[in-house]
Amino acid sequence: MRAVSKAAFAAAVLFAAPLVSSVQAADISVEIRKLTAAGTGESLGRITFRDNSELGLLIIPDLQGLEPGVHGLHVHEHPDCGSQGGDGKRGPGQAAGGHYDPEGSGRHAGPVGEGHLGDLPALVVGPDGTARMAMFAPRLQVTDLIDRAVMVHAGGDNYADEPEKLGGGGSRVACGVVELD
Repeated sequence: MRAVSKAAFAAAVLFAAPLVSSVQAADISVEIRKLTAAGTGESLGRITFRDNSELGLLIIPDLQGLEPGVHGLHVHEHPDCGSQGGDGKRGPGQAAGGHYDPEGSGRHAGPVGEGHLGDLPALVVGPDGTARMAMFAPRLQVTDLIDRAVMVHAGGDNYADEPEKLGGGGSRVACGVVELD
């Protein structure tokens, strides 16, 4: 696992935009759809993921139609955005299961912490409902995403399990399945 200091991570986030065009690697683009009680609805756009040998996974959102503000963004276990979870839970995006946690950490510690590997940087949505700010997840690679789901949650994410489990994020509002074309 790649160790990245918080300072290096912060610097990477600040300088992500100029790097977007200069990084050479294979991309994977995931369509993100609004979640409904019955499954998935309208397309909200795409998120492109690209490996960067020095900074980890580059995340390039091109989304519209979301509530303005900060949203939790995570990789979930199963490649399914349906409403029927394997554990019997019903509700938008429940078929995706929990956060991707291959090492069984059982903790929510953010993209640079030693918790769920599926913890991604928070998605920032502008006043116009669009999200286009690039970011990095230093512990992930594109191959980690294959056959998983990418989930957008209502509300922010404090990357801790206190005072509320899973960073205090809200319901599952949008989802995309990561598949090879």
